[in-house]
Amino acid sequence: MNPDNIIYRALVWIIPLVIAIVFHEVAHGWMAKWLGDPTAKEQRRLSFNPLRHVDPIGTVVLPLGLAIAGAPVFGWAKPVPVDARRLRNPRWGMVAVALAGPGMNLALATIAAIALGVVAAAAGADAAPTGVAGFVVANLVNFLLVNVFLALFNLLPLPPFDGGHVVEGLLPRRLAIEYAKLARFGFLLVILLIVVIPMVFPHANIVARVVVPPAQWVVSQFLALAGAIA
Repeated sequence: MNPDNIIYRALVWIIPLVIAIVFHEVAHGWMAKWLGDPTAKEQRRLSFNPLRHVDPIGTVVLPLGLAIAGAPVFGWAKPVPVDARRLRNPRWGMVAVALAGPGMNLALATIAAIALGVVAAAAGADAAPTGVAGFVVANLVNFLLVNVFLALFNLLPLPPFDGGHVVEGLLPRRLAIEYAKLARFGFLLVILLIVVIPMVFPHANIVARVVVPPAQWVVSQFLALAGAIA
């Protein structure tokens, strides 16, 4: 397998991304079900079948384009349906449901770090793995990066991100109602954050300034874990 091949570059990013966002969404559904809302289960969304979660743009077109361009890869899936009215405690239940997604991503990043450490220990002092082994290692590294980035990116305190639901749950009820109205502009907010603002005001790139630095620190801790295992 040639790492410089376009298909190779796309696969080593898209495979980790699809797995990460599917587990992220299923975690929301699991938490909602545990707290009293079986909506996701009723709509057959508590499934690890990617086809049930794929958003044509966010899961396929955008990540593929970014991977081919050599840019940082990210994306999203169709949100798992959650009905707050069916939760035993709607206010705090939604906070828990929101945090379940990023929590799952950090758990997956931990698994990736452990796997990398095990692979490195097995390889010993040999040269960097190539072929199928190299492909697996590349996927594990990117799986770690993608999960950390998704976890922190989704904690941005704006709708439609998970962090927005956390803020809504923490605000006094009257302010929470007003804040929730921003959700109708969710997609526009995403485009503004990741496309428009960085293009027009490079120094006001929220993702680069707010998400990337802590993500790099968290990744370094996971890599240290992998190194300790190796």
